[in-house]
Amino acid sequence: MDRQKIGKDAEHNAEKYLQQQGLKPVTRNYRCPQGEIDLIMLDCGELVFIEVRKRTSHHYGGATESVDIKKQQKLIKAANHYLQRLAKLPNCRFDVIAFEGKAARDQPLWYKDAFRI
Repeated sequence: MDRQKIGKDAEHNAEKYLQQQGLKPVTRNYRCPQGEIDLIMLDCGELVFIEVRKRTSHHYGGATESVDIKKQQKLIKAANHYLQRLAKLPNCRFDVIAFEGKAARDQPLWYKDAFRI
């Protein structure tokens, strides 16, 4: 299975998992010149920017560790681009959903409010 398919499957599984936790989908794969945000969802009125990571091996670091400061900065810039389109700025946060392991349907690790602006 190629990397893009693995990533898309992880995003789909993450979205399903988060919906089961009560989050409501807003946008998937928001792209702009500053980068991409995998999922944007609502959680009790709070806008949540979500980065989804899947790693089958810890050889180069796990899924969670791959959301380094450089990746966080790109996500923040993309989120700012998205927020500029809104008339009113909502409360928002950045979450990370990490899938660690080879199984396609592993239980994700959900890091709420994983980092801040």
